[in-house]
Amino acid sequence: MEFKEFDVPSMSCGHCASAITRTLKGLDPGAEVSIDLDRKKVTVRTTEDRQKIVAALSDAGYPTH
Repeated sequence: MEFKEFDVPSMSCGHCASAITRTLKGLDPGAEVSIDLDRKKVTVRTTEDRQKIVAALSDAGYPTH
């Protein structure tokens, strides 16, 4: 497992953080997700490919930069 960090500019509240966490856990139930709302950053520890994570976040309405 490795840590991957993503900037998610559209993440603005606890609901967003919950939706992102659910999305990432759906992709990898064993993922460890850390959300920093102030910095609009998501850090995930997972074995999933970075592109799969980016696609899943985009599909959920949270494109990354």
